Amino acid sequence: MRNTTFLLPIVVLIAVGVLSSLFIVDEREKVLVLRFGQIKQEITEPGLGFKVPLLDEVVRYEDRILSVETDLIEVTPADERRLEVDAFVLYRIANIRQFRQALGAGGEREAAVQLQGILNSQIRTVLGSRGVTSNTILSPERSALMNLIRDQANSRASALGLSIVDVRLRQTNLPLQNFDATLQRMIAERDREATDERARGREAAQRVTAQADRTYEEILSEARRDARIIEGEADAERNRIFAEAYGQDAEFFEFYRSLTAYENSLKGANSTMVMSPDSEFFNYLQSDTGRASE
Repeated sequence: MRNTTFLLPIVVLIAVGVLSSLFIVDEREKVLVLRFGQIKQEITEPGLGFKVPLLDEVVRYEDRILSVETDLIEVTPADERRLEVDAFVLYRIANIRQFRQALGAGGEREAAVQLQGILNSQIRTVLGSRGVTSNTILSPERSALMNLIRDQANSRASALGLSIVDVRLRQTNLPLQNFDATLQRMIAERDREATDERARGREAAQRVTAQADRTYEEILSEARRDARIIEGEADAERNRIFAEAYGQDAEFFEFYRSLTAYENSLKGANSTMVMSPDSEFFNYLQSDTGRASE
């Protein structure tokens, strides 16, 4: 009984010592084991870890993707149209040993401060570089600019043991004091573009009209030429037919021509002719035989 009473505290102390030397590493985190502030162990895989009780300290860091939002900053693109921009960054702790050595005990809070400074600097550098205008920032090229900011910021953040996953520009606004002036300038630019576009449209319309007029004259000229050719061929054919008919029966041909002349001259209800009855025009009207009178 006395031995049991004596051994029980020892067993308890041993159990407490064993339990205090064990710790669990979650799959969502990475762990550093420190002894008097010096890194003794780095654990990046989930599982069970060991430490020396009372001497070692376990410091846990997130292995998941973290985010930081920047403050609203003012940038001046190449077209001198000032903009207010803010962004957010997604990052993760890539090297916890380097992260600890660079930022000390500040951890993620100090990392957020450092990242804000890096991002603000790179946003001003990229968006203020030559050839980048406010229209570029607001166009589909915005994605390429964000990727450039991410790459340049990542090269600086890597010295802190951080890896930047993505950078996104959120707001891109005009300062209130510049809004009206910028709006009026944009309206003037759009009016100028509309005027230029209308002038180009009128010029194109004149070219099309001139081409249409020229084509019309060419077609009309060709049609008139073809009509004269057809008329000439028709006259020639008519004359040939007349000549052929005259050759077959000259007397009948003369009679037919007289009837045609009578018809053409006496058209209308009130047609009147004043001619001598002895005129050759009435030879067939005066004849009983249907032949011209002598």
